Amino acid sequence: MYKVKKVTKSEYEDFLALPVKIYEKKDLMQKRSDEEQLLKGTHILSRYFSFTAFVCYRNEQPVSRCAVTIYKDSKEAYIGFFDSENDSEAVKALMDEAEAFIRSNGISSVTGPVDASFWIGYRMKSDSFGDNRYFSEPYGVSYYPELWKENGYEVSGTYISNIYKKVDNSEADEEKYKKRYEFFRKKGYRIVSAEKKKWDVIIGEVYHLLIELYSDFPVFSYITEDEFRELYKDLKTVLDFSMVKLAYKNDKLVGFLICVPDYGNRLYGNIGLSDILFLLKNRIRCNNYVLLYMGVDGRHLGLGSAISQVIFKELCRKKAASVGALIRKGKVTEKYIDSKVLGKREYVLFNKKL
Repeated sequence: MYKVKKVTKSEYEDFLALPVKIYEKKDLMQKRSDEEQLLKGTHILSRYFSFTAFVCYRNEQPVSRCAVTIYKDSKEAYIGFFDSENDSEAVKALMDEAEAFIRSNGISSVTGPVDASFWIGYRMKSDSFGDNRYFSEPYGVSYYPELWKENGYEVSGTYISNIYKKVDNSEADEEKYKKRYEFFRKKGYRIVSAEKKKWDVIIGEVYHLLIELYSDFPVFSYITEDEFRELYKDLKTVLDFSMVKLAYKNDKLVGFLICVPDYGNRLYGNIGLSDILFLLKNRIRCNNYVLLYMGVDGRHLGLGSAISQVIFKELCRKKAASVGALIRKGKVTEKYIDSKVLGKREYVLFNKKL
């Protein structure tokens, strides 16, 4: 009844097509071109790992999929690109096959969901499934976490997204954050908005600080600056640069906060004219922004809250709500501007010892 097949470089359509069967259009956030490049081994990051995909069939119909990523000299494998019907037997067959493959490579620890790389996607949504997806939010279906737990996976990391309310002029300034901002300003720090004409320089500055700060994150993997630029080459076209804040001390970047208009899933899949018009409209003024990437040099304690004060002044000016996306639970950033938090969403990473 159930049969698991390894996906080949020439026969992968069932793997690519399965998410369309699982999700409603409004929830589909598949980057099909990335998946196809990974399957063919032509992705810009493919040189770092082997990528092996599996599909489980029930009565010859695809019902479940995943992919195993193994980095050179790594003692841990990743399982990602998981999608499935709510079928425990299918998922067990799929996981058994993937785990047997991992063990055959001499590896006894597996973490997921990790879609090949830290830089492509990881984590699984674990609550708030009825809410609208925000741009870049890890996707999944409500029964996914239980299917993983049934197969012996345990939560190894938890992440939080804060859903912030719209703020008006009377709420924009919180005294402790305002004081923190003034403290850094008097110390000679500059917190400025990014300029589009300088983006090619800025993205390089962000890369070097980000690599330094994120290196201890779970599933982090090093990439070169050229690879980073290639992965994020389209970011320039979707940014509202007034919502990108950069903190400098002695002309050196020591902190940043990159906020992206909330495009939902409109930039995934085939993009039509209506999607382009939606992008152009929301890039100028959006009702909701995603606080997507933040980094502060650890030698400048408290600077993150000062940058947050500046961004919330911008949100007030735009009369917009926001999402503080994908913060590691327990980090100080989870508490930034916590008086403005309307709700939280949770995401998890799993691990299993084989």
